[in-house]
Amino acid sequence: MNFDHPSIKQAKIDLTAALRLAALLGFHEGVCNHFSLALPAAELGAEAFLINPQGIHWSDMTPADLVMVDIDGKKLEGRNNVEPTAFFIHGCVHRAKKNAKCIMHTHMPYATSITLLENGKLEWISQNSLRFYGRTAYDTEYGGLALDDSEGERITSKLGDAELMFMANHGVMLCGESVANVFDDMYFLERACEVQVLAMSTGRPLKYIPEGVAAQVRAQFDQERQQSRLHFEAMKLRLDKVSPGWRDFV
Repeated sequence: MNFDHPSIKQAKIDLTAALRLAALLGFHEGVCNHFSLALPAAELGAEAFLINPQGIHWSDMTPADLVMVDIDGKKLEGRNNVEPTAFFIHGCVHRAKKNAKCIMHTHMPYATSITLLENGKLEWISQNSLRFYGRTAYDTEYGGLALDDSEGERITSKLGDAELMFMANHGVMLCGESVANVFDDMYFLERACEVQVLAMSTGRPLKYIPEGVAAQVRAQFDQERQQSRLHFEAMKLRLDKVSPGWRDFV
């Protein structure tokens, strides 16, 4: 296996950036939650993915801290261990959804608050919310910690073809084709949930966007994915300023 391929190095830098930026934005929770990224099998010679290790704070993460595991959870490279629930959730999703190359699971406050409501849903009331129109699933049953394959498989079955899932009493999961796309979705999901919670707190009726307009705007967002890449690159430059040396393999 070619662990030193440039694409593998870049994948580690990008996933490290997403983790550090999530901490910078307050999307993390202690040393819990996980981000994973499927690696290009052609360069590596096998199916495998990167995931953040157990016990390292996201704001301290370096590319060398990330762990590489195969599709069955066996560690291929890394000086750290992986927290068990990480593999049971992320491994199941990676196996079931080949287009879910990057997966981000967080308990970020405003998005999680929606999962704590009876019949809580992302409402089509803000422009940012429309990014997720037709891409959202809901797991309405809290199943406890994912400590075996059965809970991971149950969660994966609820995700289906969606790229965002609200997990009852728990948090959210986002997945997509690249770190940049999923990071951008994560950022704007929390913004959409924040303004929704603020609007709901007024006690006044919500102003819904018509379904036809929602579908049109979602299609427009799909055509503007270069913004996701530009946003992620701009945020990496911000990391260079606040955390010099974060890209180093140390």
